[in-house]
Formats: sequence, C-alpha cells, structure tokens
Amino acid sequence: MSLVPKNEDQETNSKKKDKKQKGERKSKSVQPGGKSKGDTKAVWANFLDKLPKQLNPAKAVGVRLFLIFFVAIMFFVLTIGIMSSQMAKGTIQDNAEQANLQTIVQTSQKLDIVMQKYEENLQQMFLDDEMQNAIMDASLANISDYDKFTATNKMRTRLNTLTFSTKGVSAVYMLSADNIVDDVTSGSADVTFLDTVREEAWFKDLTSATKTLWMQVPSKGKGTEVFRLARSVQSVNSMKRFILIADINLEILDGYLKEVKLGNNSKLQMVTQDNVVVGSSFEGDQGNPTEFDLAKATEASGSFVTKDANGNSVLASYSTQYSGWKLIGTVDTAELTKSANRILMFTIFSLIVVAIIAVLIGVWMVRMIAYPLGKLRNLMEEGSKGNLNVRMNMKSKDEIGQLAVSFNEMMENITALVKQTNNSAQDVLETAAELTQASNKTALSAKEIAVATEEIANGATSLANEAERGNELTENISRQMERVVQSNKEMEMSARQVEKSSQQGTQYLNGLMEKTNMTVEMINALTAKVDSLKASTGSVLKVLDVMQNITQQTNILSLNATIEAARAGAAGRGFMVVADEIRQLADQSRQSITMVGEITDNIQKEMNETVKALSEASPIFQEQIASVQETNQIFVSVQQQMEGFVRHLDSVTASIDQLNESQTVLSEAMSNVSAVAQQSSATSEEVASLSSEQQTVGDQLVQLSNKLENVSAGLKESLSKFTV
Repeated sequence: MSLVPKNEDQETNSKKKDKKQKGERKSKSVQPGGKSKGDTKAVWANFLDKLPKQLNPAKAVGVRLFLIFFVAIMFFVLTIGIMSSQMAKGTIQDNAEQANLQTIVQTSQKLDIVMQKYEENLQQMFLDDEMQNAIMDASLANISDYDKFTATNKMRTRLNTLTFSTKGVSAVYMLSADNIVDDVTSGSADVTFLDTVREEAWFKDLTSATKTLWMQVPSKGKGTEVFRLARSVQSVNSMKRFILIADINLEILDGYLKEVKLGNNSKLQMVTQDNVVVGSSFEGDQGNPTEFDLAKATEASGSFVTKDANGNSVLASYSTQYSGWKLIGTVDTAELTKSANRILMFTIFSLIVVAIIAVLIGVWMVRMIAYPLGKLRNLMEEGSKGNLNVRMNMKSKDEIGQLAVSFNEMMENITALVKQTNNSAQDVLETAAELTQASNKTALSAKEIAVATEEIANGATSLANEAERGNELTENISRQMERVVQSNKEMEMSARQVEKSSQQGTQYLNGLMEKTNMTVEMINALTAKVDSLKASTGSVLKVLDVMQNITQQTNILSLNATIEAARAGAAGRGFMVVADEIRQLADQSRQSITMVGEITDNIQKEMNETVKALSEASPIFQEQIASVQETNQIFVSVQQQMEGFVRHLDSVTASIDQLNESQTVLSEAMSNVSAVAQQSSATSEEVASLSSEQQTVGDQLVQLSNKLENVSAGLKESLSKFTV
C-alpha cells in the first residue's frame, strides 16, 4: 500500500488561511488616532478569545491556578477579619463580665442588708418586755380563760405593730414549739399554711435549735405573692422555744431587682438552693425553675456563659447570699458584642475589594499560562485526527516555549514512523491472503470427518440413555414398593393402637359419668346449705337494726347529759367529759354497726349470686351426662370398625409381597442392558472426540488467517487517515 499523498485542495486552503491571519495581524497593528466602535469590539473579541473556553477546574490548569490564588487571598483576608472581630468581642465580653459581676455583688449585699433588717425587726419584736411578759402569762398552767385571752391579745397587738410598721410584711405567725401557748397571727395569715406547718420537716428542724430560714412560697393564683422568713427563738423568761414566721410581699424583692439594669434585654433572678425562682425582674418567672443551667455556679460569686430558654447565648453573673439563695443577672452576649460587628462589616467590604483585585490578577495569570496551553491542546487534537503537518510557533524561552519545541520534534518523529509502518502493512496483508486459502482447505476436510463420527456417537449415546432411563424407572418402582410395604405395616400398627385407645376411652367415660352424677348431688346439697345461711343472715340484720336504735338513743342521752353539765357550770365539767366519751363511744358503735350491716348485706348478696350460679350449673351437668353417654356409644362403634379394617390390611400385605419379588427380577435385567449400552457409547465418543479435535485445529487455523488479514486491512485503513 502506498502512502496517501496530500490533497491539492488542502494545500490551497491552508495557504489562504495563512494569508488571512497575516492580514488580520497587520490590521490590528495599524491603529489610527481615534478608535472606532469596530476596533473596540475586535479588541474585546481578541481578549475573550485568549481566555480559556473550559471553566471546569479539573480540565483547565489556568482556571485551577486562578481558583487557588483567589481562594488563598479570600481565606487570608477573611481569617484576619474574623479573628479581629472575635478578639474585639472577647475583650468587650470580659469588660462586661467584670462590670456585671461587680453590680450583682453590690446588689446582693444590698439585699442581704434588707433581709437582715427583717430578721432584726422580728427578733426585736419578740424580745420586747411586753411580749415576754405576755408569753410568760400565757404559759402558766393555772391561768384562767380570760387571762389567757388577755395575754394572747397582747401578743397579737405586738405582732400587728410589726406587720403595719414594717414595709412589705403581710403576715406574722408566732408558733409555740411544744404547744404551751396558742398560735398567734397577724395580718393576712394563711389558714391552710397554719394547719399544716407543724408537719413540715423544716419546722421540726427549727424546734430543735436556733436557726433562720428563708423560703420560697408557691403561688396560689390569687392574692399577693409572698416569700417567707422563719426564725427559731427562745423566750427569756420561760426559756420556751417559739417559731416566728413572717410573710413578705414579693413586690419588695421584685422592686429591687427591676431597679438594676445590666444592659438591653437583661434579667435578674433570685433563686433558691433548688434553682426555683423566688423573685425576678420579669413577670411570670416566680415559682418556676430557673431557665439557666447553674451547674457551673459552684463558687460564692462568679460569671459564666450559658443558654436561655430560647437557646440564645447569655452572660450570667451570680452572687451567693448569706441565706443560701443566689442572685443571678444575665444579659445577651449579642447585645454586648453588637459594636464589634462593625469590624466584621469592614472585613466583608475589604473582602469584596480584594476579590475584585484577585479576579483581575487571576485573568492576567490565565492569559499568560492557559492561552498557550490551550493552543497547544488544539494542535494536538488536530494531529490526533490525522494531520501530521501541524506545528506550533512560540517565541518565549520559558517552560511553555520548551514544550512547543518538544511538540514539533514529536510530530516530526511520528511522521517518519507512519511512513515506515505503511510499507510494512502492505507486506503483511499479502502473506495473510495466502495463509487464508490453505487454512480453508484443511478445515473443510476435518469438518466432513467430524460429521460422520458424530452421527455414530449420537446413536450409541441414545441407546445408553434409554437403557439408563429404564433402569432408573425400575429402581424407582422398587423403592415405591418398599414404601408401600412400610406404610402398610405402619397402618396396621396404627389401627391396633386406635382399637386399644377406643377400649380405654370407653372405660374413662364410664368413670366420668359416675363422677358427674356425684357432682350433681354435691351441688344440690350445697344449694340447700346456702339457703339456710341466707336465712341466718336475715336474722343478723334484724339484730343490727335493734343495736342501731340503741346507739341512737345512747347518743341522744349523752347529748342531754352534756347540756345539763353545761348548765351546772364548773361543777358539771367532769360529767361533761364523761358525756363526751359516751357520745364518742355511741358514734363508734354506730359506725361499727353500719360497717357490720354493710358486710352482712354483701354476704347476703354474694349468697344470692352463689345460689343463682349453682342453679345454672345443674342443667349443664345434666347435659354433660348425656354427652358422655353419646361419646361412649361412638367409641364402641369405632372399636368394631377398626377390627374389620385390620383384617383387610392383612390381605393387602400378602399381595404386595408377591409384587415386590417380580419387581426384583425386572430390575436385574435392566441393569445388564444399561451396562452394554454404556460401553458402546464410550467407544463412539472417543472416536468423535478425535474427529472434533482435528476440526477444531482446522477452524482455529482459519480464524488466525482471517484475523491476520483483518489486522492488516485495519492497519492500512488507519494509516490512510494520516496526512504526511
């Protein structure tokens, strides 16, 4: 095959193209004094033409360099801006933390003074001489009711003086630890609290030692909300211990908290040791668990950052009071660091300016690197299509210029290699044609021998398969006969077992019938006894009615005795106590009689239900006796039928044994025929295998010849695409 010459039309077109490019370069070099609109468009088009057409960073090295440069600059500027903003926020937050903590500590000290003032007023009121004398008089054992009333009135007067003279105090309670003096209250006292206070654990602690306790009072939804001061004191004269309790309006504490401002959206709370809000600068927080996590508040005072109920970050400062409560002040960190956001805005503006500069520098870098590489890629694509005359003109001496020189040398070497390969392909094509003719003749002869041998082998194989199939069928029949014999034996054993089970079932049913009759008799006897018990219960109810009347008369007599004792005055007090005891015993007797009557009514009701259940069960047992008799007859019938079934099974077993002997003789004959057929098939297959191997060798030789011819033709066609 000769080398494909260059087409004359291609030469003419390339010359015209070169002249056109030279004309364009000359027109661009000549610029008049003023630029026209067309020249501006041409410059812009030339600028865009030098930019990379492929914007995928994985496929364009210029775009990848631009992105690396752009991202590095943006990251550097953004990092500096964010770090500056964070440092400014940290400084502002530290200053605010110190200022807020100082404010919280001062407010806490102020509240400590106010709370101590309430404690001192409560103690001064109790240690007053008039109060001590009244306590001494009221604790005397032989004091009259009038004197006791007078002493109690004096103590209440002192409590009222404290209630109305001290701002914020809504109620005062004075309770005796050992109940030697009646409880005294003043102001808006809580009656429910007074009834249950002695059962509280804190009250029992105060009765054993001198202590002061501040408590949060749950809101009841009505009236003025308060918090409570409880103090244990000891009388100077009688040395008896008393518990003084003062209810203080919560508005006093909330007022102090609302006066303190830590900043916009700031909040102050007074919380107990259990983190329950006592007072707050915001309405609605009182009595609820605090929304802030105080796990970090382990010191006497300090600050920490936590989250509020909305999930916003807040700066919390706290101080622990002498009462054990904590004063907490919070302010949103976003409000504190709002001024630092200006630095972030300046950073964003700088980032935009730097981005524009980075884009301009990146475009210049793309033109310096990506444009020559793109031109070299286009020339290589044209060369891959078959044009080996392409060359790259590059004047620079850098790495890209050296790459252009290497590209030109590579194209020269490829052109020489294509010419040499074209000559060799022609020689290989001629040799392949001669080898194909010889291989076809050899393959045809081998094919005819293989066809004849295959027909013989197929006949022998068919005979062997039929013999083998007959042998398998005979063996299958033999196995089926064995299964039938085995199944027949199992059926005989099962039939005898069923016959035996029927006999046992008949015996069990007879015993069940006897027990059922005994059960019916027992139910009838039980019904008679329950009726007798029901009559006895009615008699008990009559006796209870008589006792109930006696109890009512006793209660009336005790009431009359109480009235007579009251008329007798002091001489009838002892008789009055006896009358009260008789009335209490009458009440207890009446309650006991009522309870016994209810129990008797329940017993009578349950006996009625028992009689009803026994009456319903009797017909059921009669039906059960009838069902047992019918079942007994069925078992007798089954036993008779199973005896006839066993006789038939014995006859079938004898017939199956004779059929099994005949099947054994047939199986031996089929095995002999199968062995002869397999031997004949094996001999035929050996001959067919040799013929197939010869045919396979001939076919492979033909395939190799055709493959060589196809390769030569393909190489010839591929070389024809190159232009040298």
